[in-house]
Amino acid sequence: MADQTAELVEARNILRAIPAFAGLDAPLQRLGGLTNRVYRAGDLCLRIPGKGTEEYIDRKNEKVAAGEAAKAGVSPDVLHFDDATGVMVTRFLDGAATMSPEAFRARAGAPARAGGAFRRLHDSGAAFPFRFELFSMIDGYLTILATRDVTLPEGYHDVVREAEAVRAALAAHPLPLAPCHCDPLCENFLDAGDRMWIVDWEYSGMNDPMWDLGDLSVEAGFDAAQEEEMIAAYVGAEPTAAERGRIVIYKAMCDLLWTLWGLIQHANGNPADDFWAYSVNRFERCKALMGTADFARHVAAVARG
Repeated sequence: MADQTAELVEARNILRAIPAFAGLDAPLQRLGGLTNRVYRAGDLCLRIPGKGTEEYIDRKNEKVAAGEAAKAGVSPDVLHFDDATGVMVTRFLDGAATMSPEAFRARAGAPARAGGAFRRLHDSGAAFPFRFELFSMIDGYLTILATRDVTLPEGYHDVVREAEAVRAALAAHPLPLAPCHCDPLCENFLDAGDRMWIVDWEYSGMNDPMWDLGDLSVEAGFDAAQEEEMIAAYVGAEPTAAERGRIVIYKAMCDLLWTLWGLIQHANGNPADDFWAYSVNRFERCKALMGTADFARHVAAVARG
Protein backbone atom coordinates (compact mmCIF):
# COMPACT_ATOMS: atom_id res chain seq x y z
CA MET A 1 0.00 0.00 0.00
CA ALA A 2 2.84 2.39 0.85
CA ASP A 3 4.46 1.67 -2.53
CA GLN A 4 1.17 2.39 -4.30
CA THR A 5 0.77 5.68 -2.41
CA ALA A 6 4.34 6.70 -3.27
CA GLU A 7 3.73 5.87 -6.93
CA LEU A 8 0.58 8.00 -6.99
CA VAL A 9 2.43 10.92 -5.38
CA GLU A 10 5.24 10.57 -7.92
CA ALA A 11 2.76 10.41 -10.80
CA ARG A 12 0.93 13.52 -9.60
CA ASN A 13 4.22 15.40 -9.27
CA ILE A 14 5.24 14.38 -12.79
CA LEU A 15 1.92 15.59 -14.17
CA ARG A 16 2.03 18.87 -12.27
CA ALA A 17 5.58 19.51 -13.47
CA ILE A 18 4.15 19.89 -16.98
CA PRO A 19 3.21 23.59 -17.23
CA ALA A 20 -0.07 22.96 -19.05
CA PHE A 21 -1.27 20.71 -16.22
CA ALA A 22 0.33 22.40 -13.20
CA GLY A 23 -3.02 23.28 -11.66
CA LEU A 24 -4.79 20.01 -12.41
CA ASP A 25 -6.70 18.78 -9.38
CA ALA A 26 -8.38 15.60 -10.69
CA PRO A 27 -7.72 12.40 -8.72
CA LEU A 28 -5.41 9.84 -10.32
CA GLN A 29 -6.63 6.33 -11.10
CA ARG A 30 -4.10 3.62 -11.97
CA LEU A 31 -4.93 1.82 -15.20
CA GLY A 32 -3.22 -1.15 -16.89
CA GLY A 33 0.21 -1.57 -18.43
CA LEU A 34 2.76 -4.39 -18.55
CA THR A 35 5.92 -2.29 -18.70
CA ASN A 36 4.65 1.25 -18.13
CA ARG A 37 2.51 2.97 -15.50
CA VAL A 38 -0.69 4.46 -16.88
CA TYR A 39 -3.09 6.75 -15.00
CA ARG A 40 -6.36 8.50 -15.65
CA ALA A 41 -6.59 12.09 -14.44
CA GLY A 42 -10.05 13.39 -15.33
CA ASP A 43 -10.19 13.64 -19.12
CA LEU A 44 -6.44 13.03 -19.41
CA CYS A 45 -4.33 9.88 -19.60
CA LEU A 46 -0.78 9.96 -18.20
CA ARG A 47 1.84 7.39 -19.28
CA ILE A 48 5.09 7.01 -17.31
CA PRO A 49 7.66 4.69 -18.95
CA GLY A 50 8.77 1.58 -17.10
CA LYS A 51 12.22 0.71 -15.86
CA GLY A 52 14.67 -0.36 -18.57
CA THR A 53 12.46 0.59 -21.53
CA GLU A 54 14.98 3.24 -22.60
CA GLU A 55 17.23 0.38 -23.78
CA TYR A 56 14.94 -0.68 -26.58
CA ILE A 57 12.33 2.07 -27.15
CA ASP A 58 13.02 5.04 -29.43
CA ARG A 59 10.92 7.80 -27.86
CA LYS A 60 11.41 10.20 -30.76
CA ASN A 61 9.90 7.61 -33.10
CA GLU A 62 7.05 6.99 -30.68
CA LYS A 63 6.30 10.72 -30.47
CA VAL A 64 5.97 11.01 -34.25
CA ALA A 65 3.96 7.79 -34.56
CA ALA A 66 1.50 8.68 -31.79
CA GLY A 67 0.89 12.08 -33.38
CA GLU A 68 0.45 10.65 -36.87
CA ALA A 69 -1.91 7.94 -35.59
CA ALA A 70 -4.02 10.63 -33.93
CA LYS A 71 -4.17 12.55 -37.23
CA ALA A 72 -5.30 9.33 -38.93
CA GLY A 73 -8.19 9.09 -36.45
CA VAL A 74 -7.14 5.80 -34.87
CA SER A 75 -5.54 7.09 -31.64
CA PRO A 76 -6.35 9.79 -29.07
CA ASP A 77 -4.86 13.28 -29.37
CA VAL A 78 -1.38 13.70 -27.89
CA LEU A 79 -1.35 16.70 -25.54
CA HIS A 80 2.21 16.36 -24.25
CA PHE A 81 5.19 14.18 -25.11
CA ASP A 82 8.65 14.50 -23.61
CA ASP A 83 10.90 12.46 -25.90
CA ALA A 84 13.74 12.67 -23.35
CA THR A 85 11.80 10.94 -20.57
CA GLY A 86 8.98 9.29 -22.50
CA VAL A 87 6.31 10.89 -20.31
CA MET A 88 3.17 11.30 -22.40
CA VAL A 89 -0.27 12.80 -21.85
CA THR A 90 -3.20 12.06 -24.17
CA ARG A 91 -6.94 12.54 -24.14
CA PHE A 92 -8.74 9.88 -22.10
CA LEU A 93 -11.33 8.06 -24.22
CA ASP A 94 -14.28 8.01 -21.86
CA GLY A 95 -16.70 5.13 -22.45
CA ALA A 96 -14.27 3.08 -24.57
CA ALA A 97 -13.73 -0.46 -23.27
CA THR A 98 -10.18 -1.73 -22.86
CA MET A 99 -10.01 -4.93 -24.87
CA SER A 100 -8.88 -8.42 -23.90
CA PRO A 101 -9.20 -11.81 -25.61
CA GLU A 102 -12.48 -12.28 -23.73
CA ALA A 103 -13.76 -8.86 -24.82
CA PHE A 104 -12.92 -9.59 -28.45
CA ARG A 105 -15.08 -12.72 -28.16
CA ALA A 106 -17.92 -11.03 -26.28
CA ARG A 107 -18.26 -7.73 -28.17
CA ALA A 108 -20.00 -8.32 -31.50
CA GLY A 109 -18.07 -6.91 -34.46
CA ALA A 110 -14.90 -6.18 -32.47
CA PRO A 111 -12.54 -8.09 -34.81
CA ALA A 112 -14.02 -6.22 -37.79
CA ARG A 113 -13.60 -2.86 -36.05
CA ALA A 114 -9.96 -3.72 -35.34
CA GLY A 115 -9.45 -4.66 -38.99
CA GLY A 116 -11.01 -1.35 -40.02
CA ALA A 117 -8.71 0.58 -37.68
CA PHE A 118 -5.69 -1.16 -39.19
CA ARG A 119 -6.91 -0.25 -42.68
CA ARG A 120 -7.23 3.45 -41.75
CA LEU A 121 -3.77 3.42 -40.21
CA HIS A 122 -2.06 1.58 -43.06
CA ASP A 123 -3.75 3.77 -45.70
CA SER A 124 -3.04 7.04 -43.86
CA GLY A 125 0.15 7.84 -45.76
CA ALA A 126 1.96 8.56 -42.48
CA ALA A 127 5.73 8.07 -42.41
CA PHE A 128 7.08 6.71 -39.12
CA PRO A 129 10.82 7.24 -38.53
CA PHE A 130 11.51 3.66 -37.43
CA ARG A 131 11.73 0.64 -39.75
CA PHE A 132 10.32 -2.35 -37.86
CA GLU A 133 12.52 -5.12 -39.26
CA LEU A 134 11.81 -8.47 -37.65
CA PHE A 135 15.19 -10.16 -37.96
CA SER A 136 17.17 -7.04 -37.05
CA MET A 137 15.03 -6.69 -33.93
CA ILE A 138 15.68 -10.33 -33.02
CA ASP A 139 19.41 -9.63 -33.31
CA GLY A 140 19.05 -6.48 -31.22
CA TYR A 141 17.16 -8.23 -28.44
CA LEU A 142 19.71 -11.06 -28.44
CA THR A 143 22.46 -8.45 -28.01
CA ILE A 144 20.68 -7.00 -24.97
CA LEU A 145 20.16 -10.47 -23.50
CA ALA A 146 23.85 -11.28 -23.93
CA THR A 147 24.50 -8.75 -21.16
CA ARG A 148 21.98 -10.39 -18.80
CA ASP A 149 22.04 -13.48 -16.63
CA VAL A 150 19.21 -15.24 -18.44
CA THR A 151 18.92 -18.47 -20.43
CA LEU A 152 17.16 -18.72 -23.77
CA PRO A 153 14.52 -21.44 -24.18
CA GLU A 154 16.13 -24.63 -25.45
CA GLY A 155 16.36 -24.67 -29.24
CA TYR A 156 15.75 -20.94 -29.76
CA HIS A 157 18.75 -20.44 -32.08
CA ASP A 158 17.74 -23.55 -34.05
CA VAL A 159 14.32 -22.07 -34.75
CA VAL A 160 15.87 -18.76 -35.79
CA ARG A 161 17.97 -20.68 -38.33
CA GLU A 162 14.86 -22.49 -39.57
CA ALA A 163 13.18 -19.12 -40.00
CA GLU A 164 15.68 -18.20 -42.72
CA ALA A 165 13.35 -19.91 -45.21
CA VAL A 166 10.57 -17.63 -43.96
CA ARG A 167 12.84 -14.62 -44.34
CA ALA A 168 13.61 -15.57 -47.93
CA ALA A 169 9.92 -16.07 -48.79
CA LEU A 170 8.95 -12.69 -47.35
CA ALA A 171 11.79 -10.97 -49.22
CA ALA A 172 10.88 -12.58 -52.56
CA HIS A 173 7.80 -10.39 -53.03
CA PRO A 174 7.84 -7.62 -50.39
CA LEU A 175 4.71 -5.58 -49.83
CA PRO A 176 4.98 -1.77 -49.80
CA LEU A 177 5.83 -0.67 -46.26
CA ALA A 178 3.01 0.94 -44.29
CA PRO A 179 2.80 2.75 -40.94
CA CYS A 180 2.10 -0.10 -38.53
CA HIS A 181 1.40 -0.45 -34.83
CA CYS A 182 3.55 -3.60 -34.61
CA ASP A 183 2.54 -4.46 -31.02
CA PRO A 184 -1.22 -5.13 -31.18
CA LEU A 185 -1.69 -6.48 -27.67
CA CYS A 186 -5.42 -6.68 -26.93
CA GLU A 187 -5.09 -4.10 -24.17
CA ASN A 188 -3.79 -1.60 -26.73
CA PHE A 189 -7.28 -1.56 -28.30
CA LEU A 190 -10.13 0.54 -26.93
CA ASP A 191 -13.57 -0.25 -28.32
CA ALA A 192 -16.09 2.58 -28.44
CA GLY A 193 -18.75 0.34 -30.04
CA ASP A 194 -18.84 2.22 -33.33
CA ARG A 195 -15.07 2.29 -33.83
CA MET A 196 -11.88 0.83 -32.46
CA TRP A 197 -9.07 3.02 -31.13
CA ILE A 198 -5.43 1.92 -30.82
CA VAL A 199 -2.95 3.19 -28.21
CA ASP A 200 0.71 2.62 -27.21
CA TRP A 201 3.01 3.32 -30.18
CA GLU A 202 6.31 2.29 -28.56
CA TYR A 203 7.13 -0.41 -31.12
CA SER A 204 5.50 1.20 -34.15
CA GLY A 205 7.28 1.57 -37.44
CA MET A 206 7.14 1.15 -41.19
CA ASN A 207 6.44 -2.54 -41.72
CA ASP A 208 4.72 -5.17 -43.80
CA PRO A 209 1.05 -4.39 -42.98
CA MET A 210 0.19 -8.08 -42.65
CA TRP A 211 2.27 -8.15 -39.46
CA ASP A 212 -0.40 -6.22 -37.56
CA LEU A 213 -3.14 -8.66 -38.58
CA GLY A 214 -1.14 -11.79 -37.77
CA ASP A 215 0.07 -10.46 -34.44
CA LEU A 216 -3.41 -9.37 -33.29
CA SER A 217 -4.82 -12.79 -34.20
CA VAL A 218 -2.23 -14.37 -31.89
CA GLU A 219 -2.61 -11.86 -29.05
CA ALA A 220 -6.41 -12.10 -29.06
CA GLY A 221 -6.47 -15.87 -29.56
CA PHE A 222 -8.81 -15.45 -32.52
CA ASP A 223 -10.61 -18.54 -33.72
CA ALA A 224 -11.05 -19.08 -37.47
CA ALA A 225 -14.30 -17.08 -37.62
CA GLN A 226 -12.86 -14.09 -35.74
CA GLU A 227 -9.75 -14.08 -37.91
CA GLU A 228 -11.86 -14.15 -41.06
CA GLU A 229 -13.99 -11.27 -39.74
CA MET A 230 -10.89 -9.15 -39.16
CA ILE A 231 -9.37 -10.03 -42.54
CA ALA A 232 -12.62 -9.37 -44.43
CA ALA A 233 -12.98 -5.93 -42.84
CA TYR A 234 -9.38 -5.13 -43.68
CA VAL A 235 -9.11 -6.52 -47.21
CA GLY A 236 -12.70 -5.97 -48.30
CA ALA A 237 -12.54 -9.14 -50.40
CA GLU A 238 -11.14 -12.65 -50.29
CA PRO A 239 -7.42 -12.36 -49.48
CA THR A 240 -4.95 -13.84 -51.92
CA ALA A 241 -3.03 -16.97 -50.94
CA ALA A 242 0.07 -14.81 -50.50
CA GLU A 243 -1.73 -12.31 -48.24
CA ARG A 244 -3.16 -15.08 -46.09
CA GLY A 245 0.25 -16.77 -46.05
CA ARG A 246 1.93 -13.63 -44.75
CA ILE A 247 -0.61 -13.37 -41.94
CA VAL A 248 0.06 -16.98 -40.90
CA ILE A 249 3.83 -16.50 -41.12
CA TYR A 250 3.65 -13.47 -38.87
CA LYS A 251 1.57 -15.39 -36.36
CA ALA A 252 4.67 -17.54 -35.81
CA MET A 253 7.24 -14.77 -36.17
CA CYS A 254 5.61 -12.46 -33.63
CA ASP A 255 5.93 -15.26 -31.07
CA LEU A 256 9.58 -15.74 -32.03
CA LEU A 257 10.26 -12.02 -31.46
CA TRP A 258 8.17 -11.44 -28.34
CA THR A 259 9.78 -14.48 -26.70
CA LEU A 260 12.93 -12.36 -26.46
CA TRP A 261 11.01 -9.28 -25.31
CA GLY A 262 9.57 -11.35 -22.46
CA LEU A 263 13.05 -12.56 -21.49
CA ILE A 264 14.23 -8.93 -21.28
CA GLN A 265 11.32 -8.17 -18.93
CA HIS A 266 12.24 -11.27 -16.89
CA ALA A 267 15.88 -10.17 -16.71
CA ASN A 268 14.86 -6.63 -15.70
CA GLY A 269 12.77 -8.00 -12.82
CA ASN A 270 9.48 -6.61 -14.17
CA PRO A 271 6.88 -7.69 -11.57
CA ALA A 272 3.85 -7.26 -13.84
CA ASP A 273 3.80 -10.92 -14.95
CA ASP A 274 5.67 -14.22 -14.92
CA PHE A 275 7.73 -13.31 -17.98
CA TRP A 276 9.74 -16.53 -18.00
CA ALA A 277 6.53 -18.54 -18.41
CA TYR A 278 5.29 -15.94 -20.93
CA SER A 279 8.44 -16.42 -23.03
CA VAL A 280 8.45 -20.22 -22.89
CA ASN A 281 4.77 -20.38 -23.84
CA ARG A 282 5.27 -18.07 -26.81
CA PHE A 283 8.27 -20.02 -28.03
CA GLU A 284 6.47 -23.35 -27.80
CA ARG A 285 3.51 -21.91 -29.73
CA CYS A 286 5.89 -20.64 -32.43
CA LYS A 287 7.54 -24.05 -32.80
CA ALA A 288 4.18 -25.81 -32.94
CA LEU A 289 2.89 -23.60 -35.77
CA MET A 290 6.13 -23.75 -37.75
CA GLY A 291 6.07 -27.54 -37.51
CA THR A 292 2.73 -27.93 -39.30
CA ALA A 293 2.31 -28.89 -42.95
CA ASP A 294 -0.02 -25.90 -43.38
CA PHE A 295 2.78 -23.53 -42.34
CA ALA A 296 5.06 -24.89 -45.06
CA ARG A 297 2.22 -24.47 -47.57
CA HIS A 298 1.75 -20.82 -46.55
CA VAL A 299 5.48 -20.12 -46.81
CA ALA A 300 5.46 -21.56 -50.34
CA ALA A 301 2.48 -19.37 -51.30
CA VAL A 302 4.30 -16.26 -50.07
CA ALA A 303 7.46 -17.26 -51.97
CA ARG A 304 5.41 -17.60 -55.18
CA GLY A 305 3.79 -14.20 -54.64
